[in-house]
Amino acid sequence: MKSIEAQLTGGHPNSLGNTIEVVDRILAKPELFDELFHCYFSTDAVVRLRVSNAMKRIAKANLNLLLPYLDQFLEDISKIDQASTQWTLAQLFLVLENHMTETQKVKATGIMQHNLANHDDWIVLNQTMDTLGRWAKNDQQLGKWLQPHLERLASDSRKSVAKKAGKLLDLM
Repeated sequence: MKSIEAQLTGGHPNSLGNTIEVVDRILAKPELFDELFHCYFSTDAVVRLRVSNAMKRIAKANLNLLLPYLDQFLEDISKIDQASTQWTLAQLFLVLENHMTETQKVKATGIMQHNLANHDDWIVLNQTMDTLGRWAKNDQQLGKWLQPHLERLASDSRKSVAKKAGKLLDLM
């Protein structure tokens, strides 16, 4: 059987390739999750993009597979300078929130704050605003940090970014 990285390689860069097959394979044999996780360190950006897509799908189907890797998401995966990785982390952090220790949540918040302040990718901004906006409902200090960033992004030239920021500002 092909390695997971080999399955995720090739095809059109904007396609899912064999991502669905990989997810199905891992859900059937959870012991393969570690192999998928380590594909985040592939030199192929398309493989890393597909790993992120697979992670979101696996999180929906069997969140428990991701839990032992939470610290590695926070420490190692968060350092990958690829938009798809950063927007996926924002989505995963939201799903994993109730499984995080306070220390892990502080670390996740810091990662997302850095991304919101420094990234320009519209999906990174939208997903990060979404997660931080939800978390700020129960964290007044985070809300105070978030507000000026939302005000800045509310005038972004990209409609989806400006709209998301505006909606979150209306909720504050």
